[in-house]
Amino acid sequence: MADWRKSGWREKPRVQMPDYTDPEALAAVEAQLAKYPPLVFAGEARRLKAQLGAAARGEAFLLQGGDCAESFEQFSADLIRDTFKVMLQMAVVLTYAARVPVVKVGRMAGQFAKPRSAPVEVQDGVELPSYRGDIVNELAFTPEARVPDPQKMLQAYTQAAATLNLLRAFSTGGYADVHQVHQWTLGFTESEKSAKYRDMAARISDALDFMSAAGVSSDQAHTLHTVDFYTSHEALLLEYEEALCRQDSTSGNWLAGSGHMIWIGDRTRQPDGAHVEFARGVLNPVGLKCGPTMTDDDLKRLLWTLNPENEPGKLTLIARFGAGKVGEHLPRLVRTVEEEGAKVLWVCDPMHGNTIKSASGYKTRPFDAVLREVREFFGVHATEGTVPGGVHFEMTGQDVTECTGGVRAVTESDLSSRYHTACDPRLNASQSLELAFLVSEELTRLRDPERVRAV
Repeated sequence: MADWRKSGWREKPRVQMPDYTDPEALAAVEAQLAKYPPLVFAGEARRLKAQLGAAARGEAFLLQGGDCAESFEQFSADLIRDTFKVMLQMAVVLTYAARVPVVKVGRMAGQFAKPRSAPVEVQDGVELPSYRGDIVNELAFTPEARVPDPQKMLQAYTQAAATLNLLRAFSTGGYADVHQVHQWTLGFTESEKSAKYRDMAARISDALDFMSAAGVSSDQAHTLHTVDFYTSHEALLLEYEEALCRQDSTSGNWLAGSGHMIWIGDRTRQPDGAHVEFARGVLNPVGLKCGPTMTDDDLKRLLWTLNPENEPGKLTLIARFGAGKVGEHLPRLVRTVEEEGAKVLWVCDPMHGNTIKSASGYKTRPFDAVLREVREFFGVHATEGTVPGGVHFEMTGQDVTECTGGVRAVTESDLSSRYHTACDPRLNASQSLELAFLVSEELTRLRDPERVRAV
């Protein structure tokens, strides 16, 4: 893109970014990061883009999930493994229902920065700058902790590199074998109050048994033994993004080397803003959060700013409205895209529009509201004749109590027992897998309505 420079965002209006107090320290960190290897590579980003293009045509389905905000303090191999494990379980269930490949993208190895609803936070009459994620400042409510520290970008890079190293080992080293993953899922259906999911689990078992009887084992079929797993995050801290931006030697195009896919949040999608300016010039797939305030005119501008060549798989529109509001906003945006002839992948984020404060003071998300928004998303696409191409969840492999509901019936009084998130509430492992079964019902209805009516 001839008119784009990786530093061009600095000339645009910026929002949701910290004001560093020591410009020299910031410049030193940026210079150091610029010497480090990229975390991902152009060929990986192009492969993901092709798979997302297939999802936009209904030939694949996107499962995107992971932490609200990754933590330095809670970083461990076990946590990475557990979240990866649950995403694999969800993917097996969705693959069986959708009858197409499931593209697996984690909110991992880069999801360190968070936008905030207010620039300051007040506790007991004391006002301090808001916590903006571990890559920027610290959660502790002290003046020292809330000062933006550029050195944290180096720690974020190190943690992201270690996370990617482990994810690549899990993806190719046998841990992701489909037979093993399904055995984990059977454990869920047997131990929980989930009789309605056992039928699908049994059918998946029958399919795997048939393949084995036909001589197709995971040892013989590489695709049963390994998976493609990609990373993504909100490209919020643009100093970090620019420092890891690299020119692809093959094509001459620029790669956001911080992750395979980056997205622009609902608060930072100004068509003339810094975040859109940076994202428009990289070859990576780009996500765009679409909330209730997205206007038709802004969407039209963003479609062609972020994907001027109308490249399949380049642009993913992530709808996040809140249960009960999808029908008011999504149809007009879908029609705008269709009228423009834009090639996009539509994905449902049922988390961010359904955050409430419980009576006990904890932020939470009711599982029923999350499910309702998913169903409304599928319903709109069925009416409009368009493709519902994926889902985007904030979730963890931990046994947390942050969202209410689900088969374990987490209540508001349970929230305090294992509430570990630094920002927004996440689905736990049980809720995540249950939601995969429920989304699979929508996919089955979409792909095979006759079978649904027969049941």
